[in-house]
Amino acid sequence: MGAFQSQPSQTKTSIHQFTVKDSSGKDVDLGIYKGKVLLVVNVASKCGFTESNYTQLTGLYNKYKNKDFEILAFPCNQFLRQEPGTNQEIKSFACTRYKAEYPIFQKVRVNGSDTVPVYQFLKASKSGILGSRIKWNFTKFLVDKEGKVIGRYAPTTSPLSIEKDIQKALGET
Repeated sequence: MGAFQSQPSQTKTSIHQFTVKDSSGKDVDLGIYKGKVLLVVNVASKCGFTESNYTQLTGLYNKYKNKDFEILAFPCNQFLRQEPGTNQEIKSFACTRYKAEYPIFQKVRVNGSDTVPVYQFLKASKSGILGSRIKWNFTKFLVDKEGKVIGRYAPTTSPLSIEKDIQKALGET
């Protein structure tokens, strides 16, 4: 869980410089998302925020997917073990129950010494209420088309309440 790449995240200046693993364990170069606004979220299937977040994420995705917008979902089991399934079970849950068409990546760790490099980068780019530490499931990072983090949102912030920031990043406002 988490062999992502060898270069330290501190030398990276864009999320596009990272390679992560998809739910099948295949490498995904995040450079494929250059020119797209990204909403990066650590997801969990057994959290009190699951229903509202997945439902709203799917709504946002369907509304903006043809306008250079992508959601990147990273399952995480660090918060009261609320994402216990296998990578395939997690993907099936999101895609079947919530009609998620956006990428669901391999389960990751977002806090601690074994934090995956892409989350080291995200947290270093924008601190939250607990400093850089991720507070809970469904912490969200908004990334601009150049791969720079432009916003960080608490788990209690609904995806729909970020819509204006997404529109601004897409150049719609």
